[in-house]
Amino acid sequence: MHPVERLRHVARATGAPQDLVVAETARALGAFAHDPQGLVTACRRMVSRQPRSGALVWLCARVLTAGDPVAEIRAALRDLEDDRTAAALANALPDDASVVVLGWPETAGAALPRRGDVEVLVVDVASEGSGLVRRLAHAEVDVVDVPVAGLGAAVAEADLVLLEAAVVSPRELLAPSGSRAAAAVARAAGVPVWLVAGVGRLLPERMWEPLRARIVSAEPWDDDDEVVPLDLVDRIVGPTGPLEVAEALRRTDCPVAPELFKGDIL
Repeated sequence: MHPVERLRHVARATGAPQDLVVAETARALGAFAHDPQGLVTACRRMVSRQPRSGALVWLCARVLTAGDPVAEIRAALRDLEDDRTAAALANALPDDASVVVLGWPETAGAALPRRGDVEVLVVDVASEGSGLVRRLAHAEVDVVDVPVAGLGAAVAEADLVLLEAAVVSPRELLAPSGSRAAAAVARAAGVPVWLVAGVGRLLPERMWEPLRARIVSAEPWDDDDEVVPLDLVDRIVGPTGPLEVAEALRRTDCPVAPELFKGDIL
């Protein structure tokens, strides 16, 4: 497949796991490594088509600011392949805990089947929860399918809320719709909130702001994802496990590449 066609194909893969989209994008970008303008255009196109992927912004920013784009693409792919966030989360979950998740989070969804001692309350946001319920039941995990109307009650009865972020900035995060309500109820009920944020999800403010402007609509209550204040989160779970928020933010490794947001290329 021609590199441009491959990028277009990846850009249209809205339902694909984000790590897969990022990995496929990285491989496609290699064809533009010796064409600086073509590389910028390709990165802008991908971010424009997939603006809710912090990991994609992280990849493109790394490639655009690198002296050797090919080496940087390889390094980014290694970082994605070596991401141990799911394993770290599975190891860190409290024994016999009742855990709330929203929809079908990719990383948390991979971690939970490894823990047969937890109860998982899956809130069916975006009609995605039933798939995770079936997967967990097949793995013999104690699981409850919770309708969206029961979100508040489920959170109030749980021991832990797991949110999964597509993007984390120094002051807020992007997560599935319903995450803000879940975090607010948890704070009022004294239930801890852990934010799952694997490799590439942490962005500096200068990279988050232009992305935020593209994501948040004039009617945010209709959006599939929403912005949540980071001060509603107790810990961030990354490749080394749960950390205090300030400590976790110190692993932000996305460089600033303002050229990534100069104009929308569709």
